[in-house]
Amino acid sequence: MGESDMKTELDALSTAMDRAMEVLRTLREENESLRHSREQIAAERAQLLSRNELARTRVEAMIERLKALENAG
Repeated sequence: MGESDMKTELDALSTAMDRAMEVLRTLREENESLRHSREQIAAERAQLLSRNELARTRVEAMIERLKALENAG
């Protein structure tokens, strides 16, 4: 293998490494973004579950009051 062939091969390897590093960087950024989105979704879900429970409790209380009015009347 000649010196110029070796240089060409090293240049190609260097280019491949640069591309791999760029892909790795992009994947890390996407991964971080997905983690952030997952955390936001989990927080929103918890908030919605809490609101749902509060609404359920209020509806149950209204039903009980209506039953009490019905029984009293």
